[in-house]
Amino acid sequence: MNMTTLILIITATATGLIAGLFYAYTCSVNLGLGKLTDREYIAAMNSINVQILNPLFFASFMGTLLLLPLSAYLNYSPGMNTRFILLVAAALIYAIGVFGVTMFGNVPLNDALARLNAETASAKDLSVYRAMFEGPWNFLHNIRTLANVVSLVLVIVACCCESK
Repeated sequence: MNMTTLILIITATATGLIAGLFYAYTCSVNLGLGKLTDREYIAAMNSINVQILNPLFFASFMGTLLLLPLSAYLNYSPGMNTRFILLVAAALIYAIGVFGVTMFGNVPLNDALARLNAETASAKDLSVYRAMFEGPWNFLHNIRTLANVVSLVLVIVACCCESK
């Protein structure tokens, strides 16, 4: 196995790990959080938003952002190169639809929610903050989940294409 193939396999794995994380949120975590009271919901989201900032998450989330264009670059060759095109598309979709949506959509919402102390806030404040946060956050999360899955599919298809 050559280095280009190894990096492509690592890229597919990292892309899949983040797609799986986001998919699990969509299928279970967000549904479970939706059943909580406003106070419980805000406290839980704030706790999750702090705990997700860990080395394993950063390695896979940021690693994918770096590995996708690296894999595309390593698979470039003149002429029609399907693998290269698929990897460029996967990199762009991930950069815009996953990383961009996260940094410019979900993170600002997380930061706004973190400013509210769920323990001391009034019931009205909790309700207002949750209404401001939950729907938009879940919508953006679903966008990044879909983008990540599309990116993953493109990487998998690229793995199946002949290398040039």
